[in-house]
Amino acid sequence: QVQLVESGGGLVQAGGSLRLSCAASGRTSSTYTYTMGWFRQAPGKEREFVATIVWGGGSTYYADSVKGRFTISRDNAKNTVYLQMNSLKPEDTAVYYCAARSRGVNDYNSWGQGTQVTVSS
Repeated sequence: QVQLVESGGGLVQAGGSLRLSCAASGRTSSTYTYTMGWFRQAPGKEREFVATIVWGGGSTYYADSVKGRFTISRDNAKNTVYLQMNSLKPEDTAVYYCAARSRGVNDYNSWGQGTQVTVSS
């Protein structure tokens, strides 16, 4: 499994930008890790998918709610994934979690501690 630590959360005004980072350690190569992704959970709401990236191939996928505004990327050499968030809206306010899915596993099996993102109006 992969150990994950998120950073970069904070308070930002609506329309602003923020970049989240997720530092990974452990089995981070494409041999062991299939995808890495970002999820978020707001108070009173269930966790929702935000974006994912295939670790080896680089293909990306986004939730409809963030398409055109968020960009997921990775730096394999640094074992880090990023979530660039632009044109932020108050409804983007949530705790953002980084996750990894190992090859041979049906669901994400490694999670970070989360980082708070608050977007003010």
